[in-house]
Amino acid sequence: MANLVSVLQKPPFRADHVGSLLRSAELKKAREELLGPHTADANLGPHDNAALREVEDRCIREVVAMQERVGLRAATDGELRRRSWLLETILSWDGIKVDRMGNTRLRWRNQSGFVQASTAMTVERPIRWRRSAVVRAFEFLKANTSLVPKVTMPAPNMIHYNIDWTDERTNRVYCDREAFWDDLVAAYRQELAALVEAGARYIQLDDTSFACLCDPVHRDYVRSLGEDADALVRTYAAKINAVIEPLPDDVVVTLHQCRGNREGNWMAEGGYDPVAEVLFNLIDVDGYFLEYDTARAGGFEPLRLLPRGEKRVVLGIVSSKDPRLESADDLVRRIDEAARYAPFEQLGISPQCGFSSSVGGNPLTERDQEAKLRRVVEVARRVWGSV
Repeated sequence: MANLVSVLQKPPFRADHVGSLLRSAELKKAREELLGPHTADANLGPHDNAALREVEDRCIREVVAMQERVGLRAATDGELRRRSWLLETILSWDGIKVDRMGNTRLRWRNQSGFVQASTAMTVERPIRWRRSAVVRAFEFLKANTSLVPKVTMPAPNMIHYNIDWTDERTNRVYCDREAFWDDLVAAYRQELAALVEAGARYIQLDDTSFACLCDPVHRDYVRSLGEDADALVRTYAAKINAVIEPLPDDVVVTLHQCRGNREGNWMAEGGYDPVAEVLFNLIDVDGYFLEYDTARAGGFEPLRLLPRGEKRVVLGIVSSKDPRLESADDLVRRIDEAARYAPFEQLGISPQCGFSSSVGGNPLTERDQEAKLRRVVEVARRVWGSV
């Protein structure tokens, strides 16, 4: 019992959330005025605009107060300083270039079908770490919340998955793929060490690649690049482990999985069955945030492969894409369904993804967002008696 109690005091919590929050009209306007249109290159990665930082500081204090108000135990800065959840880290470092024309092989979808191409990356020089804007942003968050400060960053496999490996320059720089992984892992280890030094003890790695590799379309895509999807999943697990292996024992690391989240659009569909064994048993993280808000994510059956013990799964059964507020009774029913496959005490509840993975944000209001986070807390208290 003492061991169980100690686990419950650690993240991820019964009621939690993924990370990004809607940008206010004030913040969007400030970015446009001070950096130019959100489509401009200057708006892609980290900025050093003092006037915009002042607006961000004020808006971050407001979203932190909101998280405290609804009863959450952990807070993020909403990723309000970022143009994109993915680019802030990697564009702080040296070596990667973002292709604004996008990767026409990886596409955003909605109910109508194809929407737009995904962002693609190319390599111009060997990847080298430089202190990122993520560390500075975390320092501000930690100094401005009474909750557990949570930092989010893309998982290393997201970088590999989004690089255009057909690009000639990329293949000249990294004709040896292991050299790429060596440099990327080294940069991630330095980034994580800097975060830990700044006081980070709750770190979330965000990823879509495992979930995408549950989709036959994406499995065909990696096959066209000469990769075997099942082997790639194991490689990704090994590289995540290599990145987090040096972290101190008191640092909690979680892995978030979704099928894409951009202004209400997604990139993939399919249940976790093809990756579940590796995801749950070969990756040395403390917990998982799993998208489960629509039928695109499949059923709860893969949770049967979750090892019994301390690993936690936070069920993303509240939509961050849809303004409709979920019924508490329906959410309780879904938790009960999940508990048929995984131990009840190892489960939690959250939205399936962030509310604003990019500046534009998902099609709901800040009031909708707060109501959904409040509902997450309400259901956690009802089901487990605590958050």
